[in-house]
This record gives sequence, structure tokens and C-alpha cells, in this order.
Amino acid sequence: MTNGTPPGGGPGLRRALGTFDLVLLNIAAIVGLRWLSTAAQLGPASLTLWIIAFVLFFVPSALTVQELSSRIPHVGGLYRWTQSAFGDTHGFLAGWAYWVSNLVFFPSVLLFVSGVILHVAGPSWRSLAENPVYNGLFCLALLWSVTFLNILGLRRAKWLQNIGGLASIAIGAQVLIGGALAWWRFGSATHVSLASLAPDLNSLPTLNTFAILILAFVGLELGPILGDEIRNPARSIRRAILISGVVITIIYVAGTASLLVALPASQIGVISGIPEAMEATGARIGMPMFGPVAAALLALTSAGGLGAWVTGTARLPFVMGLGHYLPGRLGAIHPRHGTPHVALLVQAAATSVVLLAAISGSTVHEAYLLLIDMTAALSCAVWVYIFAALPVLRRRGVGDREEVALIPGGPRVGWMVAWLGVLATTFATVVSLIPPEGSAHPTLFLIKGAGGCILVFAVGLAVCHRGRARMLHADAAAGN
Repeated sequence: MTNGTPPGGGPGLRRALGTFDLVLLNIAAIVGLRWLSTAAQLGPASLTLWIIAFVLFFVPSALTVQELSSRIPHVGGLYRWTQSAFGDTHGFLAGWAYWVSNLVFFPSVLLFVSGVILHVAGPSWRSLAENPVYNGLFCLALLWSVTFLNILGLRRAKWLQNIGGLASIAIGAQVLIGGALAWWRFGSATHVSLASLAPDLNSLPTLNTFAILILAFVGLELGPILGDEIRNPARSIRRAILISGVVITIIYVAGTASLLVALPASQIGVISGIPEAMEATGARIGMPMFGPVAAALLALTSAGGLGAWVTGTARLPFVMGLGHYLPGRLGAIHPRHGTPHVALLVQAAATSVVLLAAISGSTVHEAYLLLIDMTAALSCAVWVYIFAALPVLRRRGVGDREEVALIPGGPRVGWMVAWLGVLATTFATVVSLIPPEGSAHPTLFLIKGAGGCILVFAVGLAVCHRGRARMLHADAAAGN
């Protein structure tokens, strides 16, 4: 091991994922159906914004991930790409920021599932949505169940992700059917014209929504983190990106259009999520079960997405433990199941702490909402690293071989893709830190958000330097 670089493969990891598994993992990890109602609040202009977000971010991210994952197809994904392009310190910072951002993201998903599942039980149960005991017990049970399922191995854990991906497709189909039935019986509830399709880019709410739609496409980087657990990773990742990209885009664009057809945009503006939207649609077309069915599917979708993120994100502290920037014990492999069990347990414990802090009181909860904005900003910062790594690794010829999935069009197109992605993610980063309208202390909000992101990188830098000092000390002791 040189300069803290982990070995090329993941020792003891088992190749359990194929193309079909990756397609469903991508769908489960990326598709956030709550973004449909968020987008639809803008009316028909949201359809144009979906297309722009697809062109400016999803296409560049897809091309970048397929090339980088074929150049460096090993466990760790974005950590390895950034490390190879910019050195050990930047590789660690990218992996660290990504992991920390997800420690805040996981509780938001858990709380979302705990709330949405109440819509299946019926109106009498919905009062539990604000109950911290219910939320705490439900979320901890789900988190640790998913964690232990992952410890048992990807051959078992992948089925949760696969079910989540299939549920995403099913609820997307339900939204389309509801919109089609509403249009057939009553016509479109939202008037659509060329003028209404043009977004007002001078409006802060429009820009905020556009940033959210860009972030809604984040997730293609997750599969390659599992590189040494994928059968024929370069080919499987490439095919999965193509197939899942088509499905994800159809769900987002067609799903938003169906909501606008089924309900007026003004009514969607006061809807808190897809279950309520489906309840309203069901009431309009005389099918009251639409809401509970959507809630059940949405719970499965979110649980599958959580499983995908838990699976992929835990490989980052694992591979950084192999590199000894984090305690080496994090790089341990379960002797029976071939999984990074210590990294999974540490990740679940850290998430539990963040979760309990988030539901412990109103003051902490307000701070938690700020951390959600930081999560978006940190994710975008990591994507700037990923896009910037593309031209660097191309120029150095890292991993050049016949099967590398090069971006068509030559080096100039590669540079254009990288810069387009950097501009899109930079925009989303800046907008995600803008204080929301009505904020009592907007300047303080901005300082806390930007300062929190800087603090995460500062702590990561300190951990990295400490790990490097520990390695140098160990090498010196071995030399003696």
C-alpha cells in the first residue's frame, strides 16, 4: 500500500449485482416521487424545467459516470476517481463529504417513510405523524433492519432495492393512469399553452425549484461505489445507466404532467405529497383507494431507496478504512457474508444519533432542516469533483484500454460535458444555500449553511491529515 491508496480490488467482496439489479438500484436511489408535486406547483413551466435539468445535469452526469466507472471500476467509485485525479487528500474529502451528507439524508428518508405509512393505516393514525416516540421507534427499526439485511450480503439486500425500484415504476404508472382517467372524464385541470410552458427565470421560487429538479437526478454515482460487487462492472453500469435514465426521465416528466392534468396547479400547491395528490385524484374520479395504494407503494419505494443508499454509502468508510485515513477496522470484511459489516454498523449508529437529535425538540428540528440544505450543497460539491476528474483522467490516460466507454466526440466534447456539469452543480449549490422566503434571519441562515459546509470539509481535512500522520508513524515504526 502506497501513500494510503487502497488495493485495486475489494478483498473478500462478492460480485452479487448484475445489470438488472443496477437498473432497479438506480431507479430506487434517484426517483423521488415527492419531487413531482414540488415541480407541479409551478404549473406547466415545470415540464420545461425537467427537460432543461435533464440536459444540463443528467446527461453530463450519465456520460461522466459511465466513462469514469469504466476507467476505474473498483469499489469506492467517486472516492477512487477523485483520488486518482487530484490526489489522496481530495479523494478523501470527496468521499468524506459524500458520506457525511448522507448521514443527514438518511433520517429525512426514514421520517418520510414513517409519515407516509400512516396514510395506509387511515386518517385516524395520522395524528402520530408528530409523535416523536412513534417516529423514533419506527425509524430506528427500519434503519437497523436495512443495515442487518446488508450485513447478510448483497444477494439478500439487493431484493429490497429491487422492490423499491419496481414500486417506483408502479406508482409512476398509477400517477399516469390517474391523470389519464381524470383527463378522459373531465379534461385537463390545468390549462397548457406555449406561454405557460416558459419558466420565469427571474423568479426566486422558479430558480429554487429548478435547483431541486437538478438535485432530483442525483444518484448515478451510487452504483459504481459498489464496483467490486458488480458482475462485469463497466458493461453493467453502462447498460444500467441507459435503461434507468429513460425510465427515470419518463417518470419525472410524465408524472408531473399527469398531476397537472388531474388537479389544478393551485391545488397541488397546498398538497404535501403524492399520497394526498392521489387521494384528491381518486376523489375526483371516484376511486378512493388511490391514496392508500399510492402510500403503500411510496413506502416501498422509499424503503428501497434507503436500502440502495445504505448499501452504497457504507462502502466509502470501508474503502477509506482500507486506506487507513479512517480506522482500519472499518475496512473489515465479514468472514461469512463477505460484507463490510463494521462500516455498516458504524454508519447506522451515526445515523441513529442524527435521527434522534432531529426529533428531540423544535430547536434541534429547525437546525436539522438547515442540515438538509447543507446536504444538497455538499452533494453538489462532490459532483463538481466528479465532473472535474473527467478531463484530468482523460489527459493522463488513466485506465485507457479498448473497453473504456469514452464519451463520443473526442476530447473537446469531454471538456464541454465536464464544464456543463460543473456549471449546473455550482448553480444548484449556490441556490440551495439561499435563505427561503419568509426566513426570520436570512443572513444568519446563509452563514450557518455555508459555514456548516466549510466545517464539514475542515473536519475532513483534519481527519485526513491525522490519518496520514498515523500511516507515516506506522511506516517509520516498521522501518525500525
